[in-house]
Amino acid sequence: MPSSPSTIPSAIPSTLICLPTYEEAGNLPLMIEAIHAVVPTAHILVIDDNSPDGTGVIADEIAAQDDRVYVLHRTAKEGLGRAYIAGFKWALARDYALIFEMDCDFSHQPKYLVDFIASAQSADVVLGSRYIPGGGTQDWSPFRKLISRSGNVYAQAMLGLPYKDLTGGFKCFRREVLEALPLDDIFGGGYVFQIELTYRSVKLGFRVAEVPIIFPDRVRGESKMDKSIVLEAVRNVWKLRLRVH
Repeated sequence: MPSSPSTIPSAIPSTLICLPTYEEAGNLPLMIEAIHAVVPTAHILVIDDNSPDGTGVIADEIAAQDDRVYVLHRTAKEGLGRAYIAGFKWALARDYALIFEMDCDFSHQPKYLVDFIASAQSADVVLGSRYIPGGGTQDWSPFRKLISRSGNVYAQAMLGLPYKDLTGGFKCFRREVLEALPLDDIFGGGYVFQIELTYRSVKLGFRVAEVPIIFPDRVRGESKMDKSIVLEAVRNVWKLRLRVH
């Protein structure tokens, strides 16, 4: 069983949270504060894609005052997958044991971080799952729920994976996983990027676990999800099945 959200494991490995941002000026300071309220020792890498709303400037100002916060500036918006790959490479050039993916819009709630860390003591990849007991969504339209569940069932069937939430982006990797993954060969973006990371990890023999999370709709800003991301996932799951053995 995962630990209580209020219980921090006694020994926390060196942890980096990769936090991609694009126009998250209203959320970023609050998210950094919320993360450190739960896991004070965690380092945070803000990966900003040249946000026009000044998110990158805000990140720099926070980093100048907090030595647990770092900023990676990218010159253009190239997608969430590319941002995470850049963050992973940055992490591997340093001495982190656990590396997280996490959104900045509070759909990924910091209170669950300790559950991930506890689960990572026995698993190599930990997935935040909306679709196991204890997990769920809040304030989603029926159509969004249908698309999400259908995409996960489709990916499970096509790839032969037992995990209930393959498209979620709240994840934790042990360092050894990212060292083994061919990061330059990851081709997916959007939802399929998340599916691909888990599928490749399983194919390499790593242990995967799921922890339940409640996933509310974002409070501030606009969702980055659109039809093109969903259609890409449908096409590329087949490509993933054919290319990765």
